[in-house]
Amino acid sequence: MKKKVAIIFGGYSSEFQISEKSAGVIYENIDRDLYEPYLVEISRKSWHVALKGGVVLPIDKNKFTFIDNDTEKSFDIAFITIHGTPGEDGKLQAYFDMLGLPYANSSVFSASLSFNKWACNSFLRAFGIATARAILIRKGDSPNPIEIADELGFPCFVKPNDGGSSFGITKVKTLMEMPDAIARAFEEGDEVVIESCIDGREITCGLYAKGAGIVTLPPTEIVTDNEYFDYSAKYEGKSNEITPADIPFTLQTELFNTSKNIYRRLGLKGLARVDYIVNEDGVPFLIEVNTNPGMSEESIVPQQIRANEQSMKEVLNHVLAQTFH
Repeated sequence: MKKKVAIIFGGYSSEFQISEKSAGVIYENIDRDLYEPYLVEISRKSWHVALKGGVVLPIDKNKFTFIDNDTEKSFDIAFITIHGTPGEDGKLQAYFDMLGLPYANSSVFSASLSFNKWACNSFLRAFGIATARAILIRKGDSPNPIEIADELGFPCFVKPNDGGSSFGITKVKTLMEMPDAIARAFEEGDEVVIESCIDGREITCGLYAKGAGIVTLPPTEIVTDNEYFDYSAKYEGKSNEITPADIPFTLQTELFNTSKNIYRRLGLKGLARVDYIVNEDGVPFLIEVNTNPGMSEESIVPQQIRANEQSMKEVLNHVLAQTFH
């Protein structure tokens, strides 16, 4: 019998529409010989499942089930494609753990740790992973721009500690810009990270577990005329994403090995993407780890899958197979 897969999208953050696009691609590419996919939307207003014919039915949050023709129906697997809270920060995973519903994503701990940029980078730094110098600010703190500048220098990046898709990020070049940048980042969350700027090439690596091993996908170099890889560069075509990246074999090997090390150290599961800046000395500095990477047609991981001469269906089969391991 085919397993029923709930492809869960939406969420409570600014990344709702991006999540919806990702869910659509996954829904279209799931192997219908093995699985029966359903689109489940989660928002602050409602949780509901969309059926064929435009029928929309509410989800019972107590059991994550729905009633169709007077029959209660449940799911066998959850596939979380929410970018941001509550899917990328571990909250939904904790809920599914309590219900006993398997999911094709990283665990509560892995998701919550990787979603917190400050905590994740601090954790990985202890294992020799290079990261930028950074300062954490919480709501209620009184940051001193002069002290921040003395420690990190200019330019520096001000970003939400738990956001994605470059919402709320500012490249700050002067003291005068700092207060507004911090305020903008706080609009996306309760914590803000300020990082030193590392000049270099931005390269990202997608990967996923297959059996007992980890598959690394061809890396992508991101080239943009914007100040950095911001929202317009990511989603409005204002960047050139080169896949596979034109980099030396030794650097590619280092990126692959580092990404696999990070995947194992964090105990990740399913698809992930690890972003780096490679400085002029060829040293990869970790930017962040994405446990629910974008999966829309224009997203990076689907580009890498195509460059690896794989189909999305094939990769999704491997990801879903890991759910029961």
